[in-house]
Amino acid sequence: MSDNVRTCNPLYGLLPADVPGFDVLAGLALDMRWSWNHAADNLWHQLDPELWASTQNPWVVLQTISREKLQKTLADPEFRKELDDQLQARQQAVETRAWFQQAHPGSALKCIAYFSMEFMLSEALPIYSGGLGNVAGDLLKASSDLGVPVIGIGLLYQQGYFRQIIDNDGSQQAIFTYNDPGQLPVTPLRRENGEWLRLQLDLPGHPIWIRIWQVQVGRVTLYLLDTNDAVNYPPYRGITRELYDSASDIRLMQELVLGIGGWNLLEALGLDVQVCHMNEGHAAFAALERARSFMRYSGQDFGTALAVTRAGNLFTTHTAVASGFDHFAPALIEQYLGAYAVNQLGISLRDLLALGRLDAQDDSENFNMSYLAIRTSNAVNGVSQLHAEVSRRLFAPLFPRWPLAEIPVGHVTNGVHMPTWDSAEADALWTSGSGKERWLGTMENLEQDICALSDEQLWNFRCASRKSLVEYTRERLSRQLAASGAAETAVRQARNLFDENILTLGFARRFATYKRPDLLLHDPARLLRLLNHPTRPVQLIIAGKAHPADKAGQEMIRRWIQFIRQPEVRARVVFLSDYDMHLGEHMVQGVDVWVNTPRRPWEACGTSGMKVLVNGGLNASVLDGWWAEAYQPEVGWELGDGMQLDGDASQDQRDADALYALIEQKIAPDFYLRDAQGVPQAWVSRMRASMSQLTPHFSSNRMVREYAEKYYLPATATYLARKLDNGMGGAAIVQWQHELSRHWHLLHFAGRKVESSSSAHHVEIQVYLDGLNPDHVQVELYADGKAGAGPERYVMRMERHLVGATGGYVYVADIPPDRSAADYTPRIVPHFGNVKVPLEAMSVYWNA
Repeated sequence: MSDNVRTCNPLYGLLPADVPGFDVLAGLALDMRWSWNHAADNLWHQLDPELWASTQNPWVVLQTISREKLQKTLADPEFRKELDDQLQARQQAVETRAWFQQAHPGSALKCIAYFSMEFMLSEALPIYSGGLGNVAGDLLKASSDLGVPVIGIGLLYQQGYFRQIIDNDGSQQAIFTYNDPGQLPVTPLRRENGEWLRLQLDLPGHPIWIRIWQVQVGRVTLYLLDTNDAVNYPPYRGITRELYDSASDIRLMQELVLGIGGWNLLEALGLDVQVCHMNEGHAAFAALERARSFMRYSGQDFGTALAVTRAGNLFTTHTAVASGFDHFAPALIEQYLGAYAVNQLGISLRDLLALGRLDAQDDSENFNMSYLAIRTSNAVNGVSQLHAEVSRRLFAPLFPRWPLAEIPVGHVTNGVHMPTWDSAEADALWTSGSGKERWLGTMENLEQDICALSDEQLWNFRCASRKSLVEYTRERLSRQLAASGAAETAVRQARNLFDENILTLGFARRFATYKRPDLLLHDPARLLRLLNHPTRPVQLIIAGKAHPADKAGQEMIRRWIQFIRQPEVRARVVFLSDYDMHLGEHMVQGVDVWVNTPRRPWEACGTSGMKVLVNGGLNASVLDGWWAEAYQPEVGWELGDGMQLDGDASQDQRDADALYALIEQKIAPDFYLRDAQGVPQAWVSRMRASMSQLTPHFSSNRMVREYAEKYYLPATATYLARKLDNGMGGAAIVQWQHELSRHWHLLHFAGRKVESSSSAHHVEIQVYLDGLNPDHVQVELYADGKAGAGPERYVMRMERHLVGATGGYVYVADIPPDRSAADYTPRIVPHFGNVKVPLEAMSVYWNA
């Protein structure tokens, strides 16, 4: 044994907990507030500069340094004062009344459970893949900032998403690294007696034991479920092996663990949850388990329990194509959930399968998780305005005979957590104008604060940001080349690549065909001319991964690498491998223009372009996702006409030509046209407009406030109302639904009379309800909207009974005369208290 290694008590060897001050450092290191509040960075740098620079993980730093180094540093009065200041600031941040407590004092909303398959919080916790995790992580951070009472429920993956290496022939190689929980900023969730909280989930043959970990995210706690428990049946230990396992049975079990296991965890913690927010359909089993929990609490049957609990469920869809929905073979659902349906929910397997099918009678149809989420929720939203339109088309078959405009999908456009993605230079600039607490409230003054900055301030800031990115690119590329075995001359050249004064474009995202990451390569010769223009050169930084099973995406990476390796190209284009959150931060902080080229309308929202806003970068993008609602000529550039849908190869050619022309004729000229002081006035004008107008609106601050006021608070009120008296509100809804099903097929219209004048159309119509209570339906006049406006609906009033007719009534309405009365079609729709129609009752009867 080496003299430098000594035997010791095992617990002593794990953590130097007996060192005075260690507990304070550990508390800071295990609160991921450090991932966006960088005030404590200097502490970790002082403990181990090299380790901190390479990992950006305070918990790893604390576990790695020697006891002697820790004791010596903590004995330094200046370090100890800085540590005490950080502890006080953290305590103050937790105790200060935040936006939610100030805006909604005394609210009945106490707990929102946010379920997601992935969370992107920091590279120190690699349990994410891309956009879905990005939104989930930023929502938790903004909820902490704003005091919205959210808790997160996710999975702790043993491998997470893969790491990327580019081999000598330019091909992507996928490397799966192990997530050592001891090196992650997570801690076991323990009971008061010290026992690790573990849950049992019963599956056929073998139970699954689930270990629970917790992650502190400022005011918010994220709970992660993990099946890698030694007592588990060996294949079950691998359920949480990797994110988005490609095997259908493992994927189903992951979603069972997330949804059913996650809701069981909430019960074990004794949490009274008002709102269950399902981030994609992966989490939809949580809605079933929530209903089962209410069955035990109230003694009600499944139908009544679901009517009560769905009032507090919100489903957010991120998918823009039907093939993206998770679906499972009926045999798998029977294998893993057949007994659960009968014994726990008290329903048949056929009834369970019907919740996830378009046609309940089609025994061969797969079980669709998004359909399940819709049928167990009280609200559904897309993640941008355009995505909501796309989603209404996707889900229209679930609501037959309903107009597309009334398919019940709203939207909350995604936003990003600006304090996470801003550079040190950006933070300093925004702080000088708007103060340190600018993202903690409603942000009314941010636009005028940025507009007050001078052109010189903005341009100096942009140049400093680009310079930082160029330096980072050189350093990372040289390491990348050295690790791949490149010649020393190539490594040296990489340290001098790029020019900090040249227009710098960035493109980084998942390499998938619909994202068209090779659009700029459509005409390599033309791209080369743009890159090496004698007076207006351009340099390009590219990053991204293709799924290991996506051969087309991997081929696009290989094509870029081959292009870049040409001698006349390599000084102007780089591909930085292993795209992750850390690399993404540097890119969005430094590029002048973020390029986005999806095939419209397949980009549900896209958030990468939002991250450049706070950093003074500009966007050049197809009018898809968020950019379709953000774009104005003064804030960036559009690619395409915003009309094409699902384009083909000819559309790709047109868009490539348009992108080349945009760079050559607009973007580059604006960048290089300078005034006498060397400031590009047109460019800075766009910077100012983009930063001031778009940054506040496309922040997760706005997103979370919108979720709270548009969905969370109303859902809470509806859920609590239905929950009263052991769910009697839900029982009344079920009774009403049964009444509708008995009578609906016999409803009909009779005579219609219209009297028109200059002031109104007076419409009178006879309606036969077959004994259905008139209070349980609504008779309306409906017309499609004109010139892009929404539909027009006028509720008719019941004026009198028809003499001698059972269930016959006369309904009347006066409607504006600005369009023909013939444009309006009478219809009957369900109507009952706070029930959402057509989400909870999809019948509609038209006077065809």
